[in-house]
Amino acid sequence: MIDVKVLRAEPDRIKASQRARGESEAIVDEALAADSARRASIAAYEALRAEQKELGKQIPRASAEERVELLGRTKELAEQVKKAEAAERDAGESFDRLLKAVPNLIIDGVPAGGEDNFVVLEERGTVRDFAAEGFTPRDHLELGQLLGAIDVERGAKVSGSRFYFLTGQGAELELALLNLAIGTAQRNGLVPIIPPSLVRPSAMEGTGFLGQAAQDVYHLPDDDLYLVGTAEVPLAAYHSDEILPAESLPRRYVGYSPCFRREAGAHGKDTRGIFRVHWFDKVEMFVFCAPEDAEAEHARLLSWEKQFIDALEIPYRVIDVAAGDLGLSAARKFDCEGWLPTQQRYREITSTSNCTQFQARRLNIRGRFAGGVGPVATLNGTLCAMPRMIIMLLENHQQADGSVRVPAALQPFLGGRTHLSPV
Repeated sequence: MIDVKVLRAEPDRIKASQRARGESEAIVDEALAADSARRASIAAYEALRAEQKELGKQIPRASAEERVELLGRTKELAEQVKKAEAAERDAGESFDRLLKAVPNLIIDGVPAGGEDNFVVLEERGTVRDFAAEGFTPRDHLELGQLLGAIDVERGAKVSGSRFYFLTGQGAELELALLNLAIGTAQRNGLVPIIPPSLVRPSAMEGTGFLGQAAQDVYHLPDDDLYLVGTAEVPLAAYHSDEILPAESLPRRYVGYSPCFRREAGAHGKDTRGIFRVHWFDKVEMFVFCAPEDAEAEHARLLSWEKQFIDALEIPYRVIDVAAGDLGLSAARKFDCEGWLPTQQRYREITSTSNCTQFQARRLNIRGRFAGGVGPVATLNGTLCAMPRMIIMLLENHQQADGSVRVPAALQPFLGGRTHLSPV
């Protein structure tokens, strides 16, 4: 959540962030009013409690006649204190609810506007000219079926729409990507973690996924547990309610987990193939660091994503995502978008977000710094979302005969094969 001190001292700064996101500014005034009401209720409760304690001290010293009067007042106070305590609790809950609904403050320089208002920072790699090569590219599903790598028909039979099987060379390709991704992360100093994929509500709420993203989350009501949509959730909650020594920061992790998403707002979008699905595996990076180091860590995560995509020889671009397309927790986000030949456009394959101290406040993750104990910063970055990276590999490296060239970086994990061949 945002810093209460900023809410009180710089409400106009928060309103400017809300405008850039295309969100309501009214929530800022509502939160300020709720904060005033909460503080007033605390003061009223504490005043009554102080009077109650003072009466408690007077009663043993009072005369019989005075004691009767004091006991009468004590009874009245007890009822008033009970009501004041309930009022304080309700005011506190109202304020907390409003504060948690305020998105993170965007970082200066983030483009204002919505999904289409991103800024292209760079383009990398060479887009193939299939017409010059003399053939029309097949899409990833046709290629996957030729290779015996993707089976969406049986995925739908077993689990429903937007599910799939990776078979044969498809399964091998995911395992090769996993090995390359984890090796890349370890060489860059990240500690590998295989986290749980079921988490408590506190973990989901703490990372900001029970607000605007709640419709895409799978909930198991009998257990009150959530299936994670990204390893970001358990990795963020890993150090919840802890104080981390400053000298132990930054802490950099890389997690591998299945991810589950309802895709509630994606009806009719990307229904062919495995681009937008309800379940997939993903390798996710996560960092805890001192707040002043967060922007440098963000640049570092982006550089590792680029390093991985470069190794796969996929043409792509890097964009600075506009404020209105940021999630609740992100103060800035960079996406890497791979070129998809059959759609003739760039599509998101990785992203990295600087969440500043927003998640750490919600999850109570603090650092013991020279100036005292305070929230750390958290950052996340996708290294490899398996289906989308498989799509990019198949479409960008396909050959006229239906085979797919294997980039040199992946060949050691595929038995030295230079091509995946139709079956």
